Amino acid sequence: MSNHLVEASRAIAVYIYPGLTALDAIGPYEILRGLPGATVQFVAQERGPVTVDSTFLRLHADVSWDEVKQADILVVPGGNAPSQMRNPAALAWLRQIHATTRWTLSVCTGSLILAAAGVITGGEAATHWSARDHLRRFGVTPSRARVTRQGKIITAAGVSAGIDAALTLAALECDQSTAECIQLFIEYAPQPPFYAGTPETASPEVIARTRLFLK
Repeated sequence: MSNHLVEASRAIAVYIYPGLTALDAIGPYEILRGLPGATVQFVAQERGPVTVDSTFLRLHADVSWDEVKQADILVVPGGNAPSQMRNPAALAWLRQIHATTRWTLSVCTGSLILAAAGVITGGEAATHWSARDHLRRFGVTPSRARVTRQGKIITAAGVSAGIDAALTLAALECDQSTAECIQLFIEYAPQPPFYAGTPETASPEVIARTRLFLK
């Protein structure tokens, strides 16, 4: 077990796996690393490089499952969620770590992984808009909000919403001023050039084209 991870005042474990979406992990990382006393480690089944869903980029796992038994904050990104939902060892590790956390945060389809692990068992949770129906299969009501909180579990909608969720967590873990300082540090003041960020605002043509991309 990594003593450095356990002894940190705010030990943050970001779970990474083959096929994850990079921004799902990196967005929250950029926020949470700014928490006072934060120690962030990327955790995978084994140490070493992990290829993301685009196959163009690799993230590096600092430690393996076997080295991490607890964390104050757990981040579960989305991406190739089905592979993790069918991985009993991954689900068991997530259950084990969730039991020790103050906060568990999922981004995008990471909420499906938590549902498959039995961490999310009901209520509302956010996920990528294209995966809302999958949440219902676990008895979970999909939320259209960018960030949804259920106790110590914070779920984010698709990809970029992970930044919003991590800022929400930062305010809960510390205070609003700390979260605002981090927001200013990364100059997070979104002004998207188009109004197509949700299926409720995008045109039917854009939705249809995006669904083809998602297949």
